Amino acid sequence: MPRPRMHDPDTVLDAAEALATRSGPAAVTIRAVAAATGVSNGAIYHTFASRAELLARTWIRAAERFISLQADLVQGHTGDEAVIAAAEAPADFAHRFPLSTKMFFTVRREDLLDDEDLSDPVREALDVPQRALIALMKRLARELWGRADGAAVDVLTICLVDLPTAILIERDRFAAPLAREQLRAAVRAVLAVGPPPQKPQPAKDNR
Repeated sequence: MPRPRMHDPDTVLDAAEALATRSGPAAVTIRAVAAATGVSNGAIYHTFASRAELLARTWIRAAERFISLQADLVQGHTGDEAVIAAAEAPADFAHRFPLSTKMFFTVRREDLLDDEDLSDPVREALDVPQRALIALMKRLARELWGRADGAAVDVLTICLVDLPTAILIERDRFAAPLAREQLRAAVRAVLAVGPPPQKPQPAKDNR
């Protein structure tokens, strides 16, 4: 007998996301998601293979939504304004996808990777958002300073990770207009200092 197929995986991901953000990742079980959606256990296992994969795929969807939104926000901006648009992405994300915001920013990717039941393709998918963020920071660094070395990317990490985390995420101030003003001011201040001068490369000995 063929295993049951699921017509709308997003229904299951929505339920898993709601459970994880309301009661913590441990609340996401196949049985609980099946009860919340009316989808059979077999259909869920057929699509997601394991509870670990279901939870990871829920986080991956949230991460992909965030990275896509951040990229869209940056489009049409240049220089400091592009960095500010990227830094403000968590606030816009929280407005559009409140549950995905909690999923993405409260469930640690490292904790998901610790589960031995994850398949290699899912593990690789968990790394994609991090690579996309690094690529964005390198692109912005090149546009601003003509370089994408570690020191330049570190400045963008402060602007796109450290400051939004401190000002918006950890204090749950996504919707506070003052918080966004503070974030913009902080990002501009960090960019005004910029990265340290590059160290001169040692001359090659052509003897």
